[in-house]
Amino acid sequence: MVLSVTLPSIPHVDIESLEHFDRLLASGATTMAGWRIQSVDLTGRTAELLGLKPTGSVFLGCGLADEADAWVRDGGGLVFPAIPELPFDAYRGRLYDADELYAGLEHGYDATPDAQIYAWSRQHDEKGDTGRTLASALHDHAIADALTELPSSRPWVGVMGGHGVLRGAADYRSAVLLGRTLARRGHVVVTGGGPGAMEAANLGASLAAYDDSVVEEVLTRLTAVPSFRPSIAAWATAGLDVRREFPGDGGVSVPTWFYGHEPPNVFASAIAKYFSNAQREDVLLSRARGGIIYLPGAAGTVQEVFQAATPNYYGDAATQIPLVLVDVDHWTTKLPVWPLLESLAADRPMSIHLVPTIDKAAELVT
Repeated sequence: MVLSVTLPSIPHVDIESLEHFDRLLASGATTMAGWRIQSVDLTGRTAELLGLKPTGSVFLGCGLADEADAWVRDGGGLVFPAIPELPFDAYRGRLYDADELYAGLEHGYDATPDAQIYAWSRQHDEKGDTGRTLASALHDHAIADALTELPSSRPWVGVMGGHGVLRGAADYRSAVLLGRTLARRGHVVVTGGGPGAMEAANLGASLAAYDDSVVEEVLTRLTAVPSFRPSIAAWATAGLDVRREFPGDGGVSVPTWFYGHEPPNVFASAIAKYFSNAQREDVLLSRARGGIIYLPGAAGTVQEVFQAATPNYYGDAATQIPLVLVDVDHWTTKLPVWPLLESLAADRPMSIHLVPTIDKAAELVT
């Protein structure tokens, strides 16, 4: 005789601020079972913690007085302590934004958190450095968790492309108009988060509520600093000035410190920056269920094409994500990706498209 035992389900509660913790206390909570508390300073709530049963709770990088720390551990809770001497919070409960990553930019890019985190990753990127890999993995797990908390009521459409497209170029302007069109149609624009085509798409989304004259004014102003080379500070400052004057929802960007030479663009409203490029790619492409548009790019964009093509290849008609490649010459001659995609799709229900211009791309995503 086999006995079947059904364990009671304990609902999880993610607590990412002191205000949320206090609201739960005010509601009459007596136990912390299922609570996941991320990076909250609770050193001033010792008495309150001692009045709660800690069994089943998890504290990630929180500030705890010694008495509260012992109470949680002895009572069956888990405490993951903060990791010292990091230029980032490994347990952060929210995504980044441009103001946080570029804080201190007036003193030069090297003074910003974005630059300091990249420098840390390069300094500690040594074989066998388990402290570095643990901290990076914890951080990326926290970012992935925060990303899932973004609203999903609107379809996400990915825009991928090269980081070398200059502000002022015709391709940059077209990508801006693409981002604006997608946002106006109710899509969330999600990009790889760097400069060039990716910046342009997020910028376009942020200008969805503005008329054509504003778009032209912004493009003219940004042309004065066409690239992040030689000065990231000048490039980012120009973008931040535009964003402050013309605020809007620029969608989401998912960059990585793996490509540390590509600074994050400032026009995305939420920035999910990762250490792991592989995890970042997987998350980015899996969230873009409305379709993915590939503007001309190089190795990174090619990788993204086939990383998204693989689940399409093995999926069925109901699971297809439209993959739209823009610029016939680029994808058939310069980088002949399209012939290979056609061969893969010969006997499969793959949703792949090749269009000559950006204007045609927005019509093919859902």
